[in-house]
Amino acid sequence: MKAFPVYNLIPEWNDLVYQNRWEEAFERLIKTNNFPEITGRVCPAVCEGACVLGITETPVAIKNLECAISDKGLENGWFKAAPPKNRTGKKVAIVGSGPAGLSAAQELNYAGHTVSVYERDDRIGGLMMYGIPNMKLKKPILEFRIDLREKRRF
Repeated sequence: MKAFPVYNLIPEWNDLVYQNRWEEAFERLIKTNNFPEITGRVCPAVCEGACVLGITETPVAIKNLECAISDKGLENGWFKAAPPKNRTGKKVAIVGSGPAGLSAAQELNYAGHTVSVYERDDRIGGLMMYGIPNMKLKKPILEFRIDLREKRRF
């Protein structure tokens, strides 16, 4: 889907939800989105404007669907602290703990590197912690994910 800047596999997880295969939809969603429980709450949903269904009726509520999938993931414990089986022996320092820094840390960790994240503020999260109002993003959701990342060493 060209209107979606993150290139999520929207048709795939949409179809899995339709088939009531929520956990598989969750697995598909987290393949391309490091923070679905956050983006589902704060994104402007530009993808919905590009939905072809919107030509004749209401477009698919992709933002709400993404949020529902990640909420089921939170409720059912599908977000897991799973460090990689093998480490490469390489160490990487990430400066800044905003969405880009934490996403980079997660991907580097999955690749087997040992990652250290450095943040100048008193709490990890950067823009997600300090720039998004609580009415859009409840901080316990972010804090849960930060705790999970620390358990898997990012």
